[in-house]
Amino acid sequence: MRIVPYNRENAVRYALEWALSRNPAYYDFSDLGGDCTNYASQCLFAGSRQMNFTPVFGWFYLSANNRTASWTGVEFFYDFLIGNEGLGPIARETDRASLQRGDFVQLGRADGSFYHTPVVTGFAGDMPLVSAHSNDVRNRPLDDYTYARARYLHIAGVRIPD
Repeated sequence: MRIVPYNRENAVRYALEWALSRNPAYYDFSDLGGDCTNYASQCLFAGSRQMNFTPVFGWFYLSANNRTASWTGVEFFYDFLIGNEGLGPIARETDRASLQRGDFVQLGRADGSFYHTPVVTGFAGDMPLVSAHSNDVRNRPLDDYTYARARYLHIAGVRIPD
């Protein structure tokens, strides 16, 4: 395997195109707990073009019934990106000031649980602008959200086969 750059422009282009609608190639999970991480995964795939087909702990989507929990679940998405040692995107936690377009924010409660995964699609000065599903938004200032905690995921690259 080797690591290649994450295509941030493709991720952001996809995010902006589909922020206020749904790509019919993917199931809409809005009525099943929310669509935010499904949308985040679609954006991430647009920028990485590499899934990880490891059963259970990988990151892939073939259909609504043939996917990993990391494709649609906030905590599973984080666990995959931070711990991925196989194919696909890899991330590290960073601070807010180090975010780039195409990175991800996860919003959480005071109890330590996280519930939302917007994608960074721009900046207004040093304010990240995010796009997300569930409550669909396009280039919303991050500080317009109410949250107790946040963690910031910088996509460091993508592992692809040699």
